[in-house]
Amino acid sequence: MPQTLDAAAVRSWCSLALDALGREREEIDAINVYPVADGDTGTNLYLTVESAAQAVEAVFAAHATRATEPTPGDAVRAMAHGALIGARGNSGTILAQLLRGMAEVLAPPAPGDGDHAARLAPALRRAAELARAAVAHPVEGTILSVASAAADAAEAAEAGAGGRTADGGATVRAAYAGARAALAATPDQLAVLGRAGVVDAGGRGLLAVLGALVRALTGEVPAALPAGHRRHEDPATVAPGAGAGEDGRPAFEVIYLLEAGEAAVTRLRERLDRLGDSLVVVGGDGLWNVHVHVDDAGAAVEAGVEAGRPYRIRITHFGAAAHPPEQVQRAVVAVVPGEGLAGLCAEAGATTVLARPGEPPASGELVEAIRRAHAREVVLLPNDAALRHTAAAAAEQARTEGVRVALIPTRAAVQGIAALAVHQPDRRFDEDVVAMTTAAGATRYAELAVAERQSWTMAGICQAGDVLGLIEGDVAVIGADLAATAEAVLTRMLAAGGELVTLVLGEDVPDALADRLERYVREGHLAVDTVVYRGGRQSVPLLVGVE
Repeated sequence: MPQTLDAAAVRSWCSLALDALGREREEIDAINVYPVADGDTGTNLYLTVESAAQAVEAVFAAHATRATEPTPGDAVRAMAHGALIGARGNSGTILAQLLRGMAEVLAPPAPGDGDHAARLAPALRRAAELARAAVAHPVEGTILSVASAAADAAEAAEAGAGGRTADGGATVRAAYAGARAALAATPDQLAVLGRAGVVDAGGRGLLAVLGALVRALTGEVPAALPAGHRRHEDPATVAPGAGAGEDGRPAFEVIYLLEAGEAAVTRLRERLDRLGDSLVVVGGDGLWNVHVHVDDAGAAVEAGVEAGRPYRIRITHFGAAAHPPEQVQRAVVAVVPGEGLAGLCAEAGATTVLARPGEPPASGELVEAIRRAHAREVVLLPNDAALRHTAAAAAEQARTEGVRVALIPTRAAVQGIAALAVHQPDRRFDEDVVAMTTAAGATRYAELAVAERQSWTMAGICQAGDVLGLIEGDVAVIGADLAATAEAVLTRMLAAGGELVTLVLGEDVPDALADRLERYVREGHLAVDTVVYRGGRQSVPLLVGVE
């Protein structure tokens, strides 16, 4: 194989790393004892890399529409950004910073026809430096030690190349070997690992990511780790609830994305360091991922509000894993496009996954939601045609874990609302699924969007700024005004009949629009009812359903 780091190699690296972490996720979870023995490091790393891989695929898809190829810089920047916005847990957050450090060195164009692989050693060094700087109190025997050892070995390989730059394959082979040796030494560096008889879980995950890089550049599959690199003593040597507040350690893990400036983040670091431990703040250029373990989760979020705009806030109680809720018979998991619908669906008893504009949920997030529902039977509502394959993969994974999952292929949020309206958990599972599927299928859907550029559509040529009325995914109406275009869409949809119109308004849409559309429906169709929901921040200003 050509040992060059082009965009295709970065894409392959992401895919192979995701595959490797998918295979090793449970093993890595099993050896997770530091900083908290909550058994989720492998899962968190998988979700982080899945987000990175999705971002890289999005770059390739965008270039395909223009019949161009992404540059290595495009791909590696996307990988780092995707990891940043999808980072989970302590190790996932550190991995995101490692990838950011590599991107800083690898992303700039190579002079002439130079190969980006020639920069791998300095990229690994920058990655290790940035990761250490992001951790409030670095500890040896962790993923940080493994990252530093990888950089040391890569630099030594280049220095030993007789004054010539080592080829990319030689550099990553050396980095992998150095990381592997450092991983084996982690139980001797960190007492909690030595007592449990395990290597560091985060470092184990990083080794999988580096092994994927070796394979992407050389085609070689690194040798499997010997048994000594896995747990070899009774897991009971580490209390499963360690870190859950019972031994004086913080009880909550708080993670959020934050839009803020450098100075505000510096102050935030100081404040969060006083509140708790395991503080990691990664990112830059106005976007940060904040991770901390605290007793007062509210104070950690409030600190973020004072620093800037926190969002995608996730709070986990460490004791929850040790004392899981009693399993219920049936649950519904629904993907929703805005906070308003998330609240509505939660009130109806569903476990929700928020899909923010430009950030579709990964299959791992859907699997986690199914687990969080803690039910023997789950009805999964993806509510987006583009999530069909993602939802199918999540359902298949959950089935392997013993959960009975029915995937209803809802293509829009209004179809999911219709399905939830007829959900009856005390009915037989198959009967409930049939009723929900029928209700969803009987709901036609539309959305109002704003065109970003001139384009050909089924309704003619649109210009940037035009309002597009899409019915069942196809542009049916082009207008200049949101209200008038919405009325035209309703006219077309109600021409085929209907009993109920559902309107879901975006964050910035005034209530006056809903009032106007309600009057429009009432005046033209006396037997048709209208319900209005506030969807919050969503990708389009208006969603429409007709049942």
